[in-house]
Amino acid sequence: MRFEGSEQYVATRDLTLAVNAAITLQRPLLIKGEPGTGKTMLAEEVAGALGLPLFQWHVKSTTKAQQGLYEYDAVSRLRDSQLGEAKVADIGNYIVKGVLWEAFNCETPSVVLIDEIDKADIEFPNDLLRELDRMEFYVYETRQLVKARHRPILFITSNNEKELPDAFLRRCFFHYIKFPDKETMVKIVDVHFPGLKKNLLREALEVFFELREIPGLKKKPSTSELLDWLKLLLAEDIPPEALRSKDQKAAIPPLHGALLKNEQDVHLFERLIFMARQNR
Repeated sequence: MRFEGSEQYVATRDLTLAVNAAITLQRPLLIKGEPGTGKTMLAEEVAGALGLPLFQWHVKSTTKAQQGLYEYDAVSRLRDSQLGEAKVADIGNYIVKGVLWEAFNCETPSVVLIDEIDKADIEFPNDLLRELDRMEFYVYETRQLVKARHRPILFITSNNEKELPDAFLRRCFFHYIKFPDKETMVKIVDVHFPGLKKNLLREALEVFFELREIPGLKKKPSTSELLDWLKLLLAEDIPPEALRSKDQKAAIPPLHGALLKNEQDVHLFERLIFMARQNR
């Protein structure tokens, strides 16, 4: 199995090499990068391109590693026992399968996404080391050993909110998705907005990359935010020249709420525009 990109996802050569290296090594692919660079979407596109089922585990701050394997619903069993339900005799009725169990049971190879692993407790990655290495785990309640029929292709994303343990990192193939340059961004936009007028695209990209280069910006606009902005520009039929207005009152681009997401960044940009005009 080799991933060569897809019609809906513009993958650089470095990224396709990383995906295929992880598949060859049978190692999890740990992906980092700015929010909005397509980390989560990558797993979805690989699954679609290779024709494999996808299992997604979106991690939260309260997520425990055990939940990816299975959970024992003791509360439901207690309630059913009080109601005299016959199924109480079989504890297996109260075992809730997790994402990894579903993937291990899959009759074909599959793709598993563990999304934003750094949101969870620092021990979360270490708690999965054995299961990800051996592709098996033990269900103590039913005394059952669950083994993977096929080793899944595993994608793990991180936003660098926490440092991941060295023991976990050793078991992964790592790739950092760099923010797209202008050439790559044009290809990405073309996937979502084929036939977009070149003048509008050129001006929009100039404004977008200038915004990203502003020093002190609290949150740089991402690829997904650029796409939202372009969608609004098209919906409102904003002409290219409006993005470069010389009117003193037009300090920031039209529909800038798609790009700048907090008042500090809006004020910063307005101050820079004002200073630039004062120095003319």
